[in-house]
Amino acid sequence: MKILITGCAGFIGFHLTDKLTKLGYNVVGLDNLNDYYDAELKVNRLKHLGITVTGDNVAIKSDIYDNLRFIKMNLEDKDRLPALFLENKFDIVCNLAAQAGVRYSIEKPFKYIDSNIVGFLNVLEACRNHNVTKLIYASSSSIYGMSENVPFSTKEVVDKPISLYAATKKSNELMAYTYSHLFNIKTIGLRFFTVYGPWGRPDMAMHLFTDAILNGKAIKVFNDGKLSRDFTYIDDIVSGVVATITLNNQSDDNYQLYNIGNSQPVQLTDFISQIELCTGKKAIKNFLPMQPGDVEKTWADIESFKNEYHYEPKTSIEIGVKNYVQWHKAYYKQ
Repeated sequence: MKILITGCAGFIGFHLTDKLTKLGYNVVGLDNLNDYYDAELKVNRLKHLGITVTGDNVAIKSDIYDNLRFIKMNLEDKDRLPALFLENKFDIVCNLAAQAGVRYSIEKPFKYIDSNIVGFLNVLEACRNHNVTKLIYASSSSIYGMSENVPFSTKEVVDKPISLYAATKKSNELMAYTYSHLFNIKTIGLRFFTVYGPWGRPDMAMHLFTDAILNGKAIKVFNDGKLSRDFTYIDDIVSGVVATITLNNQSDDNYQLYNIGNSQPVQLTDFISQIELCTGKKAIKNFLPMQPGDVEKTWADIESFKNEYHYEPKTSIEIGVKNYVQWHKAYYKQ
C-alpha cells in the first residue's frame, strides 16, 4: 500500500509519517516548508526522519527508512501535483497540509484561500483523476465557533465560523462531500482538537507558555483565563489517524466526519499550573481580553469515532505536559 501524506513536515504530519513508516507502509511525504513559523523546526523534523532537503520538486529518499521518500512541493501547483499522483499511483491520501492559525488568518487571508481552498481542490481533483479511493483530511474544532452545545457533535449545524481559517476548514468538508457524492471517493474528515506534544508548533500555547515560563517572561492569558480546551496528546491523535488509514468501518457512507480529541476539556489556568509543576517555575501572567476569532471552550464528542474506529485516547494532561516539557528543554537547550 502506498500512502501520500501532505504536510509531512508539520507537527501532526511528521508524527504520522514516522508512525506509518515504522509500521512498514510505503510513504511519500509532501510539504512546501513555508515560513508561517520557523522553518528550521520543520527541517529538523525531516532530519529526524532521515530526510535532507536539497531542492524543490525532487524526490528525496530517507537515509533511515527504505520505505519513505519526501518531495518539496506546493499543493497549489496544478501541473506537478497531478504528475506526482500519476507517477506514484497512491492507494490512500492523507491531506494534513494547510495554512494553520486562527489569528493569522485575520492578517493574511489570501494565504488561507491559496493553501486551504485551492490546494485542497487540487488534491481532490488528483484523487478523482488517479483512482484514489480513500482520502483522509484535516478539519478543525475551530469550525464550531461560539457554539454553546457541549460536547461538540458532528451532527451540529456549523455555518457560522468566526475566523477565515474556520471557514476554509468548513469549506473543505463541503468540497469533500461533493467529491464523495459525485466520484465515489471515500473521504474521512477529522476535526482535530488542540493537539500538543513533542515537536509541537511554536505558535501554540504549549510552546509559548513553556518557553516564557522557563525564561522568566510573562505569558499572555486571554479572556482573563476563562477558557478551556480539549487538549489532545499527539500520540492519541496519530493512533486515530492510523486507524482511519488501516481499518475499514462498517459504514456504507462514502462521506465520513469525526471529532478527534481527548473529550476531557481542561481549564487554561489548570493547564498553566501543570506546566509550572513540570518546569519548577511560576508563570508571570498578563491577563488580557478575548482575541478576535478565538473561542471560549472546546470539547469533543468522540463517541462515533470510538464506535467505528476503536479510537481511545489514553494520555493524561499530566503525562502529556511532562513529555512536552522534557522535549522542549532538550530541543531548545533550556
